[in-house]
Amino acid sequence: MEKKLPLEFFQRLPKTDLHVHLDGSLRLETILDLADKDGIELPSDDPDELRRFMHLGENCGSLVEYLKAFDVTLRVMQTEEALFRTAFELAEDAARENVRYMEVRYSPMLHVRKGLKLTSIVESVLAGLRAAQAKYGIESNVILCGIRNISPETSLEMAELCVAYKNRGVVAFDLAGAEYDHPAKHHRAAFQLVRDNNINVTIHAGEAYGPESIAQAIHICGAHRIGHGCRLRENGDLLHYVNDHRLPLECCPSSNVQTGAVRTLAAHPLKLYQGLGLRVTINTDNRLVTDTTVSKELWLCHTQMGIGLKDLKSMVMAGFKSSFMPFHVKQGHLRQVSEELKRFHEDGTIDEPPAPVPSGGLSGRMSRNPPPDRAPTSISS
Repeated sequence: MEKKLPLEFFQRLPKTDLHVHLDGSLRLETILDLADKDGIELPSDDPDELRRFMHLGENCGSLVEYLKAFDVTLRVMQTEEALFRTAFELAEDAARENVRYMEVRYSPMLHVRKGLKLTSIVESVLAGLRAAQAKYGIESNVILCGIRNISPETSLEMAELCVAYKNRGVVAFDLAGAEYDHPAKHHRAAFQLVRDNNINVTIHAGEAYGPESIAQAIHICGAHRIGHGCRLRENGDLLHYVNDHRLPLECCPSSNVQTGAVRTLAAHPLKLYQGLGLRVTINTDNRLVTDTTVSKELWLCHTQMGIGLKDLKSMVMAGFKSSFMPFHVKQGHLRQVSEELKRFHEDGTIDEPPAPVPSGGLSGRMSRNPPPDRAPTSISS
């Protein structure tokens, strides 16, 4: 591949972000502002020192070390106002790089330090996302998380919240947190409850533990998507099972390097997965902690892994295919995005979108300039 496409090219692509943590995606200035307003002590009130303390964008060496940054963000996310603001700003930042659809995950149990009700926490985040949709057009839904290293009882409580807010903005249940020594099977009561209520399941697996964790997520907990899945390549039989059943992988390349799950971007297995036909999606994980965007992740796949535009477009489409949107809503997105992607070319040029049809003049224009083919886009592969 001779010509490397610039970051700006990827910023203009329509995109999804299916694996993004609210508490890892604040703006640094928002942390400082909220701490100042609410009298919260931080490790430092200097932006550069705070960035260094949280190892933002730096290799932490392990998932456990990586998760320490969340102690800082969670300190300032304990009021309805803070939750609304951080949710709104996350969606605003995503909309600015042309993310069309996002699934934001977090665990309400981590936001009760000041006595907030769980329902108030959920509704504050949903309100922030809806306000951003009204202003910027970005569609967002929520995934609620149990935490592996806390307790199965609290995971069940988060699952009950999922049931209460099904069809009200919450689309799935996840299990996050430290993976090693905290198997997902211990939380099976929570997964049984959400599956009994026909709620989607995605699970962090195969990031800090081997393919056994992925097998457990699928076969015991009923996962419909796998968060990360870096170590899936260690079990070829399971890899082909995931491929045959079209179970999407929520890949977060930079985050995986930062936590030590993979050595370098060039060594990331997602290129192998894509080549084998797995449904690979590209996501941020944590915009602040990893210092990234979806556009940057796609650009790094292109520049550091040598993945060409055709495969990157396939990954973009996989994001929409793998979303937890209703089928017919998903179809509409796929048709539109499939047409839009035709405007982006390997030489870096981007065709301008067709001019909108003036109201009242449709019949006259159609005979001279017919619209592009809008045949349904397959979402089976």
